[in-house]
Amino acid sequence: MRKLKIILEMIKFEHTIFALPFAFLGAALGSLTVEGQWPSWEQWLWITLAMIGGRSAAMSLNRVIDAKIDEMNPRTSDRAIPAKLISKAEALLFIVVSFIVLFFSAFQLNMLSVYLLPIAVFFLVFYSYTKRFTWACHLFLGATIGIAPLGGWVATTGTLTLDAFILFVIVAFWIAGFDIIYATQDAGYDREVKLHSIPSQFGIARSLIIARVFHVISFFALLLLATVTPLGWIYLIGALIAGAVMVYEHSLVSAEDLSNVNKAFFTMNGIISLVMLAFTIGDLLL
Repeated sequence: MRKLKIILEMIKFEHTIFALPFAFLGAALGSLTVEGQWPSWEQWLWITLAMIGGRSAAMSLNRVIDAKIDEMNPRTSDRAIPAKLISKAEALLFIVVSFIVLFFSAFQLNMLSVYLLPIAVFFLVFYSYTKRFTWACHLFLGATIGIAPLGGWVATTGTLTLDAFILFVIVAFWIAGFDIIYATQDAGYDREVKLHSIPSQFGIARSLIIARVFHVISFFALLLLATVTPLGWIYLIGALIAGAVMVYEHSLVSAEDLSNVNKAFFTMNGIISLVMLAFTIGDLLL
């Protein structure tokens, strides 16, 4: 249990809150739009377990794959694997169990969920390697987490439609934007050891501008979703609040002051995901 607690701390298990609400959003919106009914409690259960399994596997893989990089970086050298709090073998065992949870949950939903699993697993594994060869690694991370609402949609409908891909764009550019902000902390180190990121490639000031552009795309996709689904004014209020939080998030950081990066990264983005889930569900209910 002590080792399990260390692993859950290592993968920031609580940050499942970033993606899980959008998986629920995709599940509810898809089910009501396509099926005309709310997801069953069994679907909610298996979607939750699939998300927990998928994210836990991906984050653990990331820590195993980046163990050497984390060990050399002063900011990350105290993470569990470099600090020898757990071994790679223990982390790999946790990864195997997490993937089993993901696979079993998908089989309880529908066959399209099963057929699309290889694509999801590819992104879950591949994105950890992208910073070794491309500064677009943030977009790969965004696409990986953007699969969450697609997964929720597929889980309850067995289909993929335009609405689902708009959800994908919302999450992909939102995640990519705030990952750029987070990566500004390591811009100098990444440049020194030849790791690729937008901050190490373009500098912090330009990177923050790119992050703003990504968040503008995400915000307009939020508005676009209301035009192709039954969502109405309650959802739009939530979208406006999410947009305001994004603006505030960017006001917390600048090229001259990165001291509030963690606040912008963790607190603000947790608020955005919960706001969008609450106002979307509220709109669908009322």
